[in-house]
Amino acid sequence: MNQISKLLSRPIAHRGFHNADDGVIENTPSAISAAVAGNFAIEVDVQETADTEALVYHDYTLDRLVQGSGPVFQQISSDLVKLPMKTGTDTLWLLQDLFNLVNGKVPLVIELKSRMVPGAQADFVRRVVDQVAGYNGLACIKSFDPDMISIARAHNPSVLRGIVAHGAHKGPDLLKFSRMERFIQRNMLHIPRTRPHFISYGIHDLPSSGPRFWRSVIGLPIMTWTVRTEQQRERAARYADQIVFEGFNPDA
Repeated sequence: MNQISKLLSRPIAHRGFHNADDGVIENTPSAISAAVAGNFAIEVDVQETADTEALVYHDYTLDRLVQGSGPVFQQISSDLVKLPMKTGTDTLWLLQDLFNLVNGKVPLVIELKSRMVPGAQADFVRRVVDQVAGYNGLACIKSFDPDMISIARAHNPSVLRGIVAHGAHKGPDLLKFSRMERFIQRNMLHIPRTRPHFISYGIHDLPSSGPRFWRSVIGLPIMTWTVRTEQQRERAARYADQIVFEGFNPDA
């Protein structure tokens, strides 16, 4: 079994196996430990800190989940890891802490959150790629930002990488993108440049011609996110190779 097959061999827990009602908050050590206990692969998010470290956290600001405030990228990692979550017993942590906890027990999918700035946070990308390359287990990176994936490919092409995409419908999150730019995102026309090993595509937009084309023509497997219902799981079984799930136990 090759690395991609191993990566997609089990359902992938979205931000860990979290349950806020029980105080198990997304992307925290508690959520990751619960996913490991269930033998699920794990998807996490990482944000760049002011000192170019990778904080295991989804949002660009601290306010929603953490006893802190302000943008992550304006604060240094040594201060951030002291901050507790608003609920539960966890504090913020870094990518290396995650590696130490999981220690190769299950595959890891690490999404690099992009601020979509000139230069594509190149030092941060290279830092994460180096950490993934030095990890003693199976791990990959992915991002919505094709420039990040291009940087990762140039820095170390052996590190598994994926492109994240969806239907790129016109909306508040994509106001700065033109119709043509959204078309390129939706259909991943950058793939000859980025050369991802897999596609990570939104379940709401499957089936779609873009992922169907790249899957059939060059064999790129599809992981689909975020599957929360039985109907979505049935759709994923038809159009994707593995699910990124949340809110239920796919083994139950």
